Amino acid sequence: MDQTNLQTGLTNNEVTKQVAAGQTNVTIDKLTRTNWQIIFDNLFTLFNIINLVLAVLVGITGVFNNLFFLGPVIVNTLFGTYQEIKSKNEIDRISLINEHEVSVLRDGQLISVKKDALVKNDLVQLARGDQIPADGIVRKTEGVEVNESSLTGESNSIAKSVDDEVLSGSFIVSGTALIQLTHVGNDSFISKMSLEVKHEKRKVSFLMKTINSIIRVLTYALVPLGLILFFSAFLKNHSYNQSILGTSALVIGMIPEGLVLLTTVALSVGALNLTRKKTLVRSLSSIETLARVDVLCLDKTGTITTGNLKITDIITKNKTEKSEIINIAKSIVDATQEENQTALAISNYPAEFEIIKHTKAMPFSSEKKSSGFVDENNNTYTMGALEFMIDNPNPKDIQEINDYAKDGIRVIAILKNDTLLGFLLIVDEVRKEAKNTFSYLEKQGVTLKIISGDNPLTVSNVAQQANIKNSDKFIDLSQIEGEIDYESIIKTYTVFGRVKPEQKKFLLIAMQNQGLTVGMTGDGVNDILAMKQADCSIAIAGGSDAAESTADFVLLNKNFDSMIFVLNEGRRVINNIERVASLYLIKTIYSLFLTIIFIFLHSELPFHPSQMTPVNALTVGIPTFLLALQPDYRPPAGKFMRNVLEIALPAAINIVLWTMVITYFANITHMSHANSSTLIVLLISSIGFAALFVIGRPINRIKIGIFATLIIASLIIFIFSGKIFSLANPFNPDIYLYSIVIILAAYPLFEITREVLGRRVFSKFAK
Repeated sequence: MDQTNLQTGLTNNEVTKQVAAGQTNVTIDKLTRTNWQIIFDNLFTLFNIINLVLAVLVGITGVFNNLFFLGPVIVNTLFGTYQEIKSKNEIDRISLINEHEVSVLRDGQLISVKKDALVKNDLVQLARGDQIPADGIVRKTEGVEVNESSLTGESNSIAKSVDDEVLSGSFIVSGTALIQLTHVGNDSFISKMSLEVKHEKRKVSFLMKTINSIIRVLTYALVPLGLILFFSAFLKNHSYNQSILGTSALVIGMIPEGLVLLTTVALSVGALNLTRKKTLVRSLSSIETLARVDVLCLDKTGTITTGNLKITDIITKNKTEKSEIINIAKSIVDATQEENQTALAISNYPAEFEIIKHTKAMPFSSEKKSSGFVDENNNTYTMGALEFMIDNPNPKDIQEINDYAKDGIRVIAILKNDTLLGFLLIVDEVRKEAKNTFSYLEKQGVTLKIISGDNPLTVSNVAQQANIKNSDKFIDLSQIEGEIDYESIIKTYTVFGRVKPEQKKFLLIAMQNQGLTVGMTGDGVNDILAMKQADCSIAIAGGSDAAESTADFVLLNKNFDSMIFVLNEGRRVINNIERVASLYLIKTIYSLFLTIIFIFLHSELPFHPSQMTPVNALTVGIPTFLLALQPDYRPPAGKFMRNVLEIALPAAINIVLWTMVITYFANITHMSHANSSTLIVLLISSIGFAALFVIGRPINRIKIGIFATLIIASLIIFIFSGKIFSLANPFNPDIYLYSIVIILAAYPLFEITREVLGRRVFSKFAK
């Protein structure tokens, strides 16, 4: 391998040649699907294919008005595809704006470029918190350590020396390094193994799992039942056309063709709304997961506090001058090249100083809670948490640190050759909106836990300032000897201090073992292991590159108050999908039962596809898309099937029972099929509107307007458009009395059935 000059990096000519040779770091895995993928996935669904087959069979009969059922299918597919593409483009735009740049050495200068502008043999400068953009070798290092857990599953940091290999997708946990890229784009390890950090834990949401289970069952039942029904009907009436039309009507009814699409659209619209509020969504399913979070784990800095740290005082020890202490602190920052908030507070402290030259830098270590350097005279300077830096520290010093911590002050110890020189006292302001945000989350049933590497006394004080419930219950994990009983301490404490990165992960595992859905917020490299473990993770923008790459959500406005909107948007999506799913499953359930019944019943099938088209459009298709956008911020009950069946089952039972009554009455009175099928369709429509009214509660003026418009449109179709949809006028002299009874009795019968089933059946699910 040709080694790139460490002083100059690649020249512009060399970069141009690499680009021409295709040796660029082109992004392999996009955050979202391509437009063509969205179109293909929405167009070639199982149910669309079944609908197409049915359309061909219906077309063979020559009764083309029965092809109207394709209308809602086409509209749903087009509308859903449009919404998904619109959402995808907005997410891609926000992602592009938020994309981190990489420092690369070219023509002797460090410049910032996008990751996909890197080429083979580029020299990139990486520091703590940066994600490695492509495979490479270490050419120069200042104590660099790499976490490769996203590739190997091992959470331990690995120290890297010059000429050691590093892999894309891993991230820097300490130190700095100049890395020469050896494999970029498709040739990189991460591309071949498909283990991007931000994609590795994507799971299908609970809602989609449930819906997919329903679809799987229907898939197994639909085709064989349809075939049996067709042959059964053909043997009875010996009419090929009538058998196809009747069978198609019931099979089409079993297909909840808009349910999956509606779910995807609702999640896509949710993601679009969040991007408009400056929140980047990396996974549609995470919107639902966050809405179901039981416990939200917080890091102190950047969530409870602003992260704008400030040195308020310098405490001297052992006859040391304040100027010497701040001079050492600034020299450590210069040596380690740290850019975190503590380092910025030290750098911004107004004081003249002379940088102490170093021969070896000691980057910050999460294990030792310290950083430092060795000077030319072999003196070792360090700063960090005193109790981690030296064995058996002076109890008086520890007591002094704890006294400051009780007031919410963070203490940074400065040492020379393990001798305490003094303390830097640092404060961080609590976010103005913190109290209202945390109060709202707790009222919504979300338990808050604070997990931090800082002194638990400091964290507890800050948490109490933010009015976090039970924040006076804290524990110092560094003081626990032996194996930690994580299962026990998560039940007892709210604040966890002096927590190592891997311990954060174990705390989350313990919560998940209790059956809790756990969210994790963070912005630093020490939060990444926990963020990856969490069911849902949220990063505050401006932190580490690796944290943002790991997170499901990135709060681009750096405002934790946005969590309220994110939580509510997820709940709105879930609650509305659960609400409208009932309407889709009503026709699925009654179609399934009627199919089984009419296989054995010596009677003409109840209706044709064309007759059901206006009913499906006005009681299911149109209102579900309108109701799916309604505000509803209640905590999800977590009982999807029960909530759905409480509406769908009573409605379907009514339809099946009264369809059988109408069929029986039509047979003994020799009522024409046109009249009997119209009454059945009117029955389905009336009960559909009754269910829609219940689902739409609480009722407001907008919903009243929607319902009134849909009912009027339905009556107009029944009365004036009967021939188009093969419907008789329900108010003709032969059946008008039956029609009035059906319209007036539908809602009371539906409510009575709901009440009976609620007491006898659904009450058992609640126990």
